[in-house]
Amino acid sequence: MREPTAVVEGNAMAAATAPPQALLERLKDYGQEDAFALWDELSPEERELLVHDIESLDLPRVDRIIRRSLGSQGLSAATIEPVPESSVSKFEDRTLEERERLWKIGLKAISEGRLAVLLLSGGQGTRLGSSDPKGCFNIGLPSGKSLFQLQAERILCIQRLAAQAVNEGSAGFVQIHWYIMTSPFTDEATRKYFESHKYFGLEADQVTFFQQGTIPCVSKDGRFIMETPYRVSKSPDGNGGVYAALKYSKLLEDMATRGIRYIDCYGVDNALVRVADPCFLGYFIDKGVAAAAKVAYPQEKVGVFVRRGKGGPLSVVEYSELDPSLASAINQETGRLRFCWSNVCLHMFTLDFLNQVANGLEKDSTYHVAEKKIPSIHGYTMGFKLEQFIFDAFTYAPSTALFEVLREEEFAPVKNANGSNYDTPDSARLLVLRLHTRWVVAAGGFLTHSVPLYATGVEVSPLCSYAGENLEAICRGRTFHAPCEIKMAAVVPSSKTTCVAKETN
Repeated sequence: MREPTAVVEGNAMAAATAPPQALLERLKDYGQEDAFALWDELSPEERELLVHDIESLDLPRVDRIIRRSLGSQGLSAATIEPVPESSVSKFEDRTLEERERLWKIGLKAISEGRLAVLLLSGGQGTRLGSSDPKGCFNIGLPSGKSLFQLQAERILCIQRLAAQAVNEGSAGFVQIHWYIMTSPFTDEATRKYFESHKYFGLEADQVTFFQQGTIPCVSKDGRFIMETPYRVSKSPDGNGGVYAALKYSKLLEDMATRGIRYIDCYGVDNALVRVADPCFLGYFIDKGVAAAAKVAYPQEKVGVFVRRGKGGPLSVVEYSELDPSLASAINQETGRLRFCWSNVCLHMFTLDFLNQVANGLEKDSTYHVAEKKIPSIHGYTMGFKLEQFIFDAFTYAPSTALFEVLREEEFAPVKNANGSNYDTPDSARLLVLRLHTRWVVAAGGFLTHSVPLYATGVEVSPLCSYAGENLEAICRGRTFHAPCEIKMAAVVPSSKTTCVAKETN
């Protein structure tokens, strides 16, 4: 007997408005069926958005990450040991002759096209009071240059120095490829910023942008937090997402095609970063290791390098994951901290090692868990963001070398708005000005100033000098009124590395 027409139509309408059964069953398999809890209240367009959002997730992978990460245990004193100081290249132990030797090794590799630069730039300047990509931020230098521009000009300077070195002083062509990792929140704005500034003098085809991934935010019991009734709340997967992003964007193959062997990797929010540092590269090549990092003595809340177990691999423990008693423990023989080599996100990797990490790290994907206020359908709710860090890869390196640098010369983080206690645009600007002032004085220059000297100084354009070299012809016997910028008056091809400069207040 046939059912009444009204009943048949009613069943058809119910089936049409029900969640896709197969997708709902998949969610149930992973305990995430609550994502469809408000299905009946959604419009047809919102239901389509929700289905698309859920289908875009790799549910088995996400479930594995959530279970491993929420179930992971912290580190104890029994599982880590300090890094022996004998395994670190200390700044004070590197003679002038040694630094020059490493510099030449690095410049040669750069001139042969063996080095690429990898920038981690997925973050917005939210804590700085800006919604723009952090690299667009102007820390208040006399030049008004953004972090992106400072870094681009350092690449330009190293290209010139490498070309001059390999061609024994004559003009030559050297190009360093710059890979810039953005996020879904910064990608478009970053690309437009570079285009509008004509890539700061670099060639457009030597800059490649790619995006890091995102991962759902979860409650304490591991369930997805819904940002809206039709969208899962997600956050970037951390700067350690660079490995998966390089793999899925096929940029590791791109690097191999270009003949790249070494990758200099750093974070965007460092106003003093020595991009493509030839001395660090020379050390890396000379040691023949798979991974290396610049380290400094801890002066703030940063992760530190440790040894995992007796004789185990070197790795980094984030400051928030290190027991306070360990973080403050003193080595009675030296009077220094036992865990005294801080990670400042200045790393070097071989391409072979990046390939190994990108293809192997995922199977051990325990993410770091950060409790945060997460935007949700109930307003902001406490939950967890899951992320990997760039330094997670060091645990898998067959060999790692550490290279000590002076914080005041290479680490000026820009993380917090002015008025905060540390790592502000003001503190970073002063670190830059004070370093460059020391360069000018060492080159025979003099300073006058209308404000206290501790609050001002001279800015040297990266196009004039990379690390204080070749400034004598510009500075000797000259007096500069601080604050000011010493910059290129014009691009003049020359067999020498000195540049023409002019003072601007």
